[in-house]
Amino acid sequence: MTDRERDVDVVVIGMGPGGEHAAGTLAKAGLTVAGVENSLVGGECPYWGCVPSKMMIRAADLIAEGRRIPGMAGRSEVHPDWAPVARRIRDEATDNWDDTVAAERFTSVGGILVRGQGRITAPGEVTVTPVPGSQSAGNGAGPPQVLRARRGIVIAAGSKPAVPPIPGLASTPFWTNHQAIETGEVPRSLVVLGGGAIGAELAQVFARFGSRVTVAEGAGRLLPLEEPEAGDLIAEVFTRDGVTVRTGRPAARVEYSGGAGFTVTLDGGEELTGQALLVATGRRADLAAVGTAAVGIDEHLKAVPVDGHMRAAPGVWALGDITGKGAFTHISMYQAGIVIDDILGRDRTGAEYHAVPRVTFTDPEVGAVGLTEAQARDQGMAVRVGVTGVPQSARGWIHKAGNDGFIKLVEDTGRGVLAGATSVGPWGGEVLSALAVAVHARVPVQRLCEMIYAYPTFHRAIDAALDELAGDGRAPGCGPCDQARVTQPS
Repeated sequence: MTDRERDVDVVVIGMGPGGEHAAGTLAKAGLTVAGVENSLVGGECPYWGCVPSKMMIRAADLIAEGRRIPGMAGRSEVHPDWAPVARRIRDEATDNWDDTVAAERFTSVGGILVRGQGRITAPGEVTVTPVPGSQSAGNGAGPPQVLRARRGIVIAAGSKPAVPPIPGLASTPFWTNHQAIETGEVPRSLVVLGGGAIGAELAQVFARFGSRVTVAEGAGRLLPLEEPEAGDLIAEVFTRDGVTVRTGRPAARVEYSGGAGFTVTLDGGEELTGQALLVATGRRADLAAVGTAAVGIDEHLKAVPVDGHMRAAPGVWALGDITGKGAFTHISMYQAGIVIDDILGRDRTGAEYHAVPRVTFTDPEVGAVGLTEAQARDQGMAVRVGVTGVPQSARGWIHKAGNDGFIKLVEDTGRGVLAGATSVGPWGGEVLSALAVAVHARVPVQRLCEMIYAYPTFHRAIDAALDELAGDGRAPGCGPCDQARVTQPS
């Protein structure tokens, strides 16, 4: 064996949240673990995803709240300033995109960090090729290193922004979420291609900091994976706040003219212009880059097929985005726990995905769990739906400015349980927690109707949605405070 070869118990390819959790926990359990990373330890979430984007959103929400003071609590004059936002992202969230702390967190428990692109080259074997010019500290050019895994390989290679093959796009300096998070300045104007979660969140942020923003979504509505009511409401809020929304017409061509910026031509001929262009059209996994064919997995697939214990092939596990079960940090962490237990021989219930929670952190927040109404009907379920508006709830009525939202419940009437639910509104993602428990645990709708919902909270609107679901004529809440005055909702 040479100094470029190493035998270990487990090789983890990709040190994003799930990969790092799996690698670190297995190392703590006494296994020899090599973690392979071609960028920053910690992955997308802490450097270009969840954490810095929510810092941006928090700042943008403060601006919106300041502008809501007139008519509610006095006078206000708001002057957005991007500098403290960019500084906080650089200093507090990302350490200026340096992963020293995260790398030491892994090596301090006995993990072996190997920098470079990991590729499976034979069963139980991963070859790591250094990536010259990588941002990751300590990564340099040199010969490949071969890692041999006695116990197994964990594929946690994540995903990358999916850039559509729009004529003219590839040759332009467009942004992905990386450049949007790293920017030190707000563009005067911005075109966002993609009205899903990432596109919608960042569009609202930059608009609130003074950019003239246009969002173009090829599907018929914003947030196309969520309930239609959610996308329609976000479009209404965006339009009210000065964001231009275009749906149902994909981009046909992109041109870039230096100082004049970008011109995006939609199907039908409409031209959208902006100083900057953000491409937020989804993400994709690259199985070929990981070398899945070496263990019998078709590298042309969009995702690695796994069983309930995240096994992809003999001696191979996969977790996170690359499994196609949802590009969420919480999915990768959940799956990592299953991988850890399986490798260590612990009994555990297999993976369940009937109650995957997800939140789009726009204002209002869009939280959802389980199936949409359309998905439930497509699966042949007999469905009953209950919807109530947040402004019609007591807390929504009290909240007043910025109270857009609704609760939608989708019941599988054959089983008498919720198949899915959506919570849109102020802190809609937090209200979602009660609904996520109900969907995950398959709590009978009748039991949900018999619960006590604290008054006056946003989550009390769940009770009103249950009333709509039941259609039994009960007054929402049915308490004296709920009906204290005609103009005050429950």
